[in-house]
Amino acid sequence: MATVYRWRLAPDGLATRRQLRALGLRPGGQDVVAEVHRPRRRGRAPLVAYLYRVDRARPVRPMTPGRAAALAAAMRARRTCPNCRTDVGYCIPRSLGMCVPCHDTPALSR
Repeated sequence: MATVYRWRLAPDGLATRRQLRALGLRPGGQDVVAEVHRPRRRGRAPLVAYLYRVDRARPVRPMTPGRAAALAAAMRARRTCPNCRTDVGYCIPRSLGMCVPCHDTPALSR
């Protein structure tokens, strides 16, 4: 079981995934060393953040042209409406399944 620290009381040398990424690092396969619990009001469960050792973290792998192309294609697919086949410029909400204009336009052939 990982060591648990209260909010803002974790020792130096430990960081969350986001903090590691800001430093240009990644966990690199290491296990979670500790947890930070942030208390919340009204009896709700605390927010939990997992901490990793900074000295064991590895540098982020560089973006290759193939990975950049795959990421661009995936984002293009998320922006393309399956109904009107246009790139709408934003990620289509999964709850709608189509762009907002297509969703708001009444179907003529229903």
